[in-house]
This record gives sequence, C-alpha cells and structure tokens, in this order.
Amino acid sequence: MKIISAEERLKQQTGVKMAIFGGFGIGKTSLLKTLSEPTLCLDFEAGLLAVKDWSGDSISVRTWEDARDIACLIGGVNPASKSVYSQRHYDSAKAKFKDCDFSKYQCIFIDSITIASKICLAWCKNQPESFSDKSGKPDTRAAYGLLASEMSGWLNQFQHIPDKDVIFVGLLDQKSDDFNRTSWIPQIEGTKTTTELPGILDEVISMVPMKGESGNLERKFVCHTLNTNMYPAKDRLGCLNEIEEAHLGKLLAKIKKGK
Repeated sequence: MKIISAEERLKQQTGVKMAIFGGFGIGKTSLLKTLSEPTLCLDFEAGLLAVKDWSGDSISVRTWEDARDIACLIGGVNPASKSVYSQRHYDSAKAKFKDCDFSKYQCIFIDSITIASKICLAWCKNQPESFSDKSGKPDTRAAYGLLASEMSGWLNQFQHIPDKDVIFVGLLDQKSDDFNRTSWIPQIEGTKTTTELPGILDEVISMVPMKGESGNLERKFVCHTLNTNMYPAKDRLGCLNEIEEAHLGKLLAKIKKGK
C-alpha cells in the first residue's frame, strides 16, 4: 500500500466512466464515429451495421464467460478476489485471448449494457445456486441475487481501469404507474444494478430528441439529475451543462478539460 501525494495524483491520467441511455434508433451506436481516440467496441448486439464505415476495432461477445474474461484482462487482477477476476482467472483469460492486445485502446465502448445484463441473467439461471437444494426447481430470487453480484463485479472491473475511458450504452425505458404518471429508467435486468449504476460511474447521460433552434428535432445529451423530464442523469464532475450536443468526442474532451 502506498500513499499518493496530491502532486502525483494530479499527474495521473484518469479515464472517464460513463453510461449513455437512449431509445430505440436514437443513434447510440453511431456515437462511435464521433470518437478520435483508439477505441474498442465490445459488441453484445451484433449491431454494428449502422457504423459499418467506422474504422475502429470490435470484438463480438456472446457469452457471459467471455464478458468476464475480457473485463478481467482489461481491468486487471482484483487482489481482493480468490475466484473471478483473481490472478488465476487473469492467467486463464490471457491464455484464451492470447492474440488480443487490449493495451493499445484508450476507450472501451460497450454496446450494450442492456443486452449484457440479459446474457448475464441467462447464465445465472443455469448456475447450481439458482436451483432449490430441496426440490431442484429453479429459484428465481436466487438467480436475480446472483445477477446483482455478477453485474456489480463486472462493472467494478471497468470502474477501476485508471487510464481508459469506458462508455456503456443502453436502452431507455418509459414507464407509467397506476396514476398514469410517466418515468424514465435504464433498461437493465435486475433493479439492484439499475440502482447502483449511478454510484459506480462518473457520468450518467440520457440521449433524447429535442427541438433545436430551427424547430426541428435534434439528438441531445441530458446531463443533470434535476432536469425537466426527469431523465436518468448525473454529472459527478460538475463540468457539463444540463443539455449538451450529442457528440461523444466533444463531451469527453470537455469533461477532461474541466477535471
């Protein structure tokens, strides 16, 4: 353990950890084209057709085992763990992905956390602890408890990457209660992950259509918790306006300049 001085801390390069939520077809994946830094897209959706002219790299992720292995390799060893994300896990994942060099990327773009959570839930439902010891029947509560643990560990792996930007994108859901009051929430399996996400990440942003100066609808980023339509948003670093241009590259530059 080492005490880091203020001078050393200010010299360290730190990455931004962010989630962007938006509706179907709003153009979340196309945000890749606004990034100039070396970027790797973790593609959970097989949905890169919209950015087929994007010049960056991607890796298709179809299983939760692969999702955990990649997070372990990019995030490094968790010294507190004796199982997943441990040194043993890291060595195994390194042998599995021996041809992949993740060190060259400045940004990790995860498309999407919505599908990642669904893949995780499907994996959890097939684990021994998700079945009753007595009857052998599926235990839904246990499966969702395991989901919360798995997603929390996975997100924390990316949170502790010191020198890379990590961008999660996901779907934004509109819900109505019995009194016909509407609210907006991220579409993620498991309420615990949805609740904990803002505490893990630096920035939570909603990408929504709004009228521009010309009167036409434009994509905008909503960045403040207190906003007119109560979209999910949080600006921990305090350097963003309530409404920002939907350009991820410019947004990251502004955040880093304001740090």
